[in-house]
Amino acid sequence: MKKIFLILITIIGFSVNAQTSKELIGKWQLVKWTKKGKEKNIQEYYKTDQVYQVFKENGDFESLVGDESHKAKWKLSKDNSELTIIAVLMPVKFSVNYFDTNKRIITTPQIGTFEYKKVSE
Repeated sequence: MKKIFLILITIIGFSVNAQTSKELIGKWQLVKWTKKGKEKNIQEYYKTDQVYQVFKENGDFESLVGDESHKAKWKLSKDNSELTIIAVLMPVKFSVNYFDTNKRIITTPQIGTFEYKKVSE
């Protein structure tokens, strides 16, 4: 009986945390960036702390850094483990480390690990 209960709790836990592209839709602010285990200074690197990613339902993507805006496309793998941003025909693939309705952590070996929080527009 205990085993069945633990299995049910595990399944429910996975289903609650399993996110889809619908939860990704919206505006996300970069709140932490680490590379090779060292935290990077967002304000110093970008010259602003207003660094956002905006995901739209039709696959459109917008990167906002202060007053600058860059358009691209996005797609999430079927198993939600990989996020791809396609800018100027060059895809950048991120591993999805963590993802819920308010927080997202993604990693790419070349650039590092990025933590975002969802913000209201």
